[in-house]
Amino acid sequence: MAFPEEQVPEDKPEAEATVSPEELLPEEESVPAVLMEDAQLKAVLEAIVYVTDEPLTLDQICAAIEQPRDRVIDLLERLAADYEKPDRGLSIREVAGGFKMATKAEHHEAVRRFVKNLNPPLKLSLPALETLAVVAYKQPITAPEIMEIRGVQGAGVLKTLLDRKLIAAAGRKQVVGKPILYKTTREFLVQFGLKDLAELPTLKEFQEIGRLDTEAAAPEPAQPPAPPEEAPPLFAAEAQDAEQDQSA
Repeated sequence: MAFPEEQVPEDKPEAEATVSPEELLPEEESVPAVLMEDAQLKAVLEAIVYVTDEPLTLDQICAAIEQPRDRVIDLLERLAADYEKPDRGLSIREVAGGFKMATKAEHHEAVRRFVKNLNPPLKLSLPALETLAVVAYKQPITAPEIMEIRGVQGAGVLKTLLDRKLIAAAGRKQVVGKPILYKTTREFLVQFGLKDLAELPTLKEFQEIGRLDTEAAAPEPAQPPAPPEEAPPLFAAEAQDAEQDQSA
């Protein structure tokens, strides 16, 4: 019995093109570069208005972010609109010809009660700051070691720093007399805006700051006096006539 011959198609279908999973996903719309630049400028503008105590004029803002007035006005309007939302506690207001960030009027009573209960701002004398710096950089350290570094007695200053909770006892040093060791506290980090002690400036940074201050305070070299100007011919003639009269 003869079997029918297997029929093979003459033209084979082309292999289907492979498609990556990324190509199957919808294309993301790219954010225009102009919008990104506006967002960054608006963030810079927000920081500038926030950090200034006095109202910031439009000219000052334009000079700070190096942008034309029309664009700065547009960014200010958008930023002010963002702060007008009910979930924001601040607003950007135009005050005395400038722009200033302030709390909203509806929150004034709550803010007033809060501020009334705040501790007074920290004020330290120069000896207290010197002692605090010694403790911060040499901790844990004893009172005799502090006095040796500063060269003066400082028991009263240590008590002030303890009362302000900027330093605290950190045990006793195992030497004769077992003096108390002192270290800085969390309140010290809060008052000086530090994340930890590693953010304290290094000695090299202090030296650089001192060098810059010295250069800035150095007086400019005195300019040599300008030579006297020659008298105009008219006055020279009058002077000559006067000399002749005196000789006569």
